[in-house]
Amino acid sequence: MIYHVLPGDAQVEAFTQTKLNGQVIVCREALIAGPLPAGDLDEFWQQRARFIFTEYGEDEINYHEKVADPINKLTELTGQDEVNLWFEYELFCSVNMWFCLSMLKATGSKVYRAEPIGLDEEDRWNGFGKFKADGLKAAFELRTQLSSEDIELGASLWDAYRKKDTEKLRELAAGEHDAFPCLGEVAAAAAEEDIRPLEIVREIMAGGETEFDNIFTEFKKRAGVYGYGDVQVQKLVNQLSVSSS
Repeated sequence: MIYHVLPGDAQVEAFTQTKLNGQVIVCREALIAGPLPAGDLDEFWQQRARFIFTEYGEDEINYHEKVADPINKLTELTGQDEVNLWFEYELFCSVNMWFCLSMLKATGSKVYRAEPIGLDEEDRWNGFGKFKADGLKAAFELRTQLSSEDIELGASLWDAYRKKDTEKLRELAAGEHDAFPCLGEVAAAAAEEDIRPLEIVREIMAGGETEFDNIFTEFKKRAGVYGYGDVQVQKLVNQLSVSSS
């Protein structure tokens, strides 16, 4: 069986138009936020569901059905299966991909990475955002097969990120890794994740900007490496608003 793991619902329509063979799994998690417990996978999903409910009010049953269950299919694959990971370069997508690789590590499946190829330097963190069906088909044709060493590296990156072991993360990211473009920058950003994004929002607001849309646009210009969406940036704005009140 062939599987395509897409980085979000935004890519589903264009991907469907490619007519590529295989079953689609949409990764709807945002593992850059909330608890990342070790050990039993069932407990992992339970804690994630409780966090999503507490943080965003999302029903836990709905979380399991729409978020956890689709990704969990990766643990059921075998050496007869092929998995295509359609993840982007920034931290948000990288962490989700590392998690998927940790799940695929023991399956023996053939794993490929389809990348947002052909982006200019200033657009590299925008990923598949503007890709239509033809662009996605081209990315698929130029996909990279991940070696067992690549998959092991991805699993190790996940473990280091989950533990907030920034020293290990930087160590793993050192050197060139063809299957993980921009890994050094992403690891450096992860090491400063608890501090730097908030500092950037503070700097933007200190410059007199008060409109959220403008703050979000400027944040993406300055810190696209994080891949934060409006939900993550809004949380930073709220955090600063509370601290200043």
